[in-house]
Amino acid sequence: MNINEFAGKVCKAVKKELGAGYRVECKEVRKNNGVILHGLLVLGENQNVAPTIYLDTFLEAYESGATFKSVLQRLLDICREDMLKEAVDMEFFRSFEQVRDRICYRLIGRKGNEELLEDIPYIEFLDLAICFYYAYHGEALGDGTILVHNSHMELWDTCTAELFGMAKRNTQKLFPWVCSSIAEVLGEIAGEDESPEAEEQEAFLQEVPMQVLSNEKRTQGAVCMLYPGVLDVLAGEEKRNFYILPSSVHEVILLEDTGVGSVPELKKMVTEVNATQVAPEEVLSDSLYYYDSTDKRVKIIF
Repeated sequence: MNINEFAGKVCKAVKKELGAGYRVECKEVRKNNGVILHGLLVLGENQNVAPTIYLDTFLEAYESGATFKSVLQRLLDICREDMLKEAVDMEFFRSFEQVRDRICYRLIGRKGNEELLEDIPYIEFLDLAICFYYAYHGEALGDGTILVHNSHMELWDTCTAELFGMAKRNTQKLFPWVCSSIAEVLGEIAGEDESPEAEEQEAFLQEVPMQVLSNEKRTQGAVCMLYPGVLDVLAGEEKRNFYILPSSVHEVILLEDTGVGSVPELKKMVTEVNATQVAPEEVLSDSLYYYDSTDKRVKIIF
């Protein structure tokens, strides 16, 4: 069963289970790098906003042996848990004065996002694009993001340069940068594993001169390398230079240039990790970057 057939079957079943008074639809959602996911939206009466439940992973579960009944029940549970009780007033988004303090920026790759970039304001940075979003925060919806499109820029009567100036201030204020050792980050992911193997791995990683640069939420944190002065601070008084490995849109890995690294091997590492370990929509770039503390700029070296 392909994803469109599965989505149609799910949509029909959810409509039947929920009954009248609900609008149920499935739609394609374009994500980063041209990835298309298939979302289920369920709107109750007097609701104008609904969370998107992506069906692609549910199809994988179904094809791996889960019954359609169990998949459907899980979807219904999510719908009922996440469904808003009332409409959310989104009129504020029409006012530039009300959104300007939460306009932020993030990094995406230009390759693979050509169609998206035709519809949004952005600034080129090496082989990447600096694009903008509104960092939503509210009781009804919690935290989320709204991508800024050209139509929004026209509505607000603003320009890319003004958006960039705001985002440059807002992003580092709302999402402060953090730099951790690779061992600390992997420890957060693995949890409190006190086995001898875990302790041995941690001891080894402590000796690896890699640091992970992101923000406190570890979401869309690759852009932290653009925060004014951050890389210079990390270079320290010794004025160290760094290789920058684009781990994902959420973080970059800094590897101090000690003069013994192999550029082709690092490039190969980036490419292989992106191909095997990073979700397609979270890949930033296959390029290898370098920060030179003398001229204080990032460049592509491979």
